[in-house]
Amino acid sequence: MDGSQHGPLAGFTIGVTAARRADELGTLLKRRGGSVVHAPALRIVQLADDAELLSATKELIARAPDVVVATTAIGFRGWVEAADGWGRGEELLTCLRGAELLARGPKVKGAIRAAGLIEEWSPTSESMAEVLDRLLGEGVEGRRVALQLHGEPLPGFVEALRAGGADVVVVPVYRWMPPEDIAPVDRLIDATVARAVDAVTFTSAPAVASLLARAEERGRLPDLLAALHHDVLAACVGPVTALPLQTRGIDTVQPERFRLGPLVQVLCQELPARARPLPVAGHTLEIRGHAVLVDGVLRPVPPAGMALLKTLVRRPGWVVPRAELLRALPGAGRDEHAVETAMARLRTSLGTPKLITTVVKRGYRLALDPSASADSTYGG
Repeated sequence: MDGSQHGPLAGFTIGVTAARRADELGTLLKRRGGSVVHAPALRIVQLADDAELLSATKELIARAPDVVVATTAIGFRGWVEAADGWGRGEELLTCLRGAELLARGPKVKGAIRAAGLIEEWSPTSESMAEVLDRLLGEGVEGRRVALQLHGEPLPGFVEALRAGGADVVVVPVYRWMPPEDIAPVDRLIDATVARAVDAVTFTSAPAVASLLARAEERGRLPDLLAALHHDVLAACVGPVTALPLQTRGIDTVQPERFRLGPLVQVLCQELPARARPLPVAGHTLEIRGHAVLVDGVLRPVPPAGMALLKTLVRRPGWVVPRAELLRALPGAGRDEHAVETAMARLRTSLGTPKLITTVVKRGYRLALDPSASADSTYGG
């Protein structure tokens, strides 16, 4: 494979915890060369037949709100569609038409306009904190505010409005529930702990909470947090999503705009930056999650070979004994011949056998160029 043909995420494996729009995120990652492990940590349950949504809708039709806060496009559309299904669609639209409509972001604006309505205002930051500041700045004393919930809690939002004297009606359009099939989540937890993924993406705070809760149920939470803290990148779509990780001391990366495209771009910058190029035997070697770039050409490497290579790279230029390499092999026994077999396959995968030197009766070493510092270590 020519080096110019691989994308910035080539060789990296990324876990996707999203339920909604997971296919879109997966496609964006694959287009840039990444491998994807999909494990929806939640499922969305629509509430078209839910008594709570019907009750809130009837309450607003009977007594119209002064302000309506629409937080997600899917939620707003779902609300209008549910009202249509109950034969109350036109009444709901009439009710909304008379209110001050606030849209959290561009997609919500699109959903509002598709329903034949026009929003009054939308925050540039797409932040609910900015929406709250506007409402409290205008004053909410005696005002009736309808808040379309978006499946995750809004800490302090409703309380702040009520403390300001507002009459708040919450509109729960859909709820997050645990996934029907928990096996993919378990596999992602195990892969993260084993450092078999390079990053895990999160697009909602409940997805984070669900993954952590499942890890705790299985007794793997300390191992999962250790992996996310040291080796596996946690990439979140925004600060609300990142909060459950940050409260546990996990550093996260986030795009400036809370969208899938910018989230993928952050990964395209962060993951390659973690792979430090090494000058080896006149070539440039760069280790990625499940592949290696040799002079910019992508070389897929089997797990056993990657385990050996990562062990050698931790001490570039130094001889690593066979016994140490044997311990690094996944599922290895006591036969050092397994090291020789895996090493032969690794050299074949790299396409350049001289990258790794055999030191008779001692072990193997990465043939670091003399110009590089042989006493350096590699943290990748």
